[in-house]
Amino acid sequence: MTQRAIELKTTKILAHVEEGTGWLTFNNPERRNAVSLEMWQGMSDAMAAFEADPQVRVVVMRGAGGKSFAAGADISEFEQYRANAEQKDNYARIASGGQKGLANLSKPLIAMIDGFCIGGGLAIALNADIRFASPGSQFGIPAAKLGLGYEYEGLAALARLVGPSTARDMLFSARFLDTQEAFARGLVNFVVEGSQLAQQVRDYATRIAANAPLTVHAAKQAMRVFDQYSRNPESENIEQLVNQCFDSADYREGRRAFIEKRVPRFVGC
Repeated sequence: MTQRAIELKTTKILAHVEEGTGWLTFNNPERRNAVSLEMWQGMSDAMAAFEADPQVRVVVMRGAGGKSFAAGADISEFEQYRANAEQKDNYARIASGGQKGLANLSKPLIAMIDGFCIGGGLAIALNADIRFASPGSQFGIPAAKLGLGYEYEGLAALARLVGPSTARDMLFSARFLDTQEAFARGLVNFVVEGSQLAQQVRDYATRIAANAPLTVHAAKQAMRVFDQYSRNPESENIEQLVNQCFDSADYREGRRAFIEKRVPRFVGC
């Protein structure tokens, strides 16, 4: 099976093309594939290459190491790059290229989840059209344990997929869902044993790649229109609330508690 590598400016994102399928790998296993700014840029470059390559008909995302798809953003960078609302906006501008690359991909996107799919990692997986997961995987958004806020677009995507009730549960409690619950809630399409996961995803991607590209493209665009959220004055208010989270003492306490490996003491300001 021939592979063609795509050269990127980072080794923490790997990309190659194999039999009509583009493969993107989060390659930061020592940090459970936590996504750094460097990786967001690599994601943007890889997705642009897949989009422009006529031989690529479907793209698969996966995590290296067998323990995590992506365990959210790299919190070790937050003190330097994401310590308040102003830095949050700068961080978002850099990360937006990767997010837009995922969201705007015109080809089917598959997430192969084996292990942790948490926070920003779950936000990445929500961009996928189809999600496969191994039985031992975990899903969640632990923002409430750190004191940060999540932008409207990502939360709207979660609510559209699992329903507002489950979205509220996940956001308010910050608890993790196991694979079976994620499947029952509609967060996962297929549950496959870890030893068979890669082959099942490869077979599924090959099946898509063999179908009529124009038909698949039209179907994806139709689903995108159906799924499209709308911006309105209410969502602008939510952005202000998110900024308030990033400028709060609770967020500073959440970062310190994470670094010091202790339970945070939040006071609501």
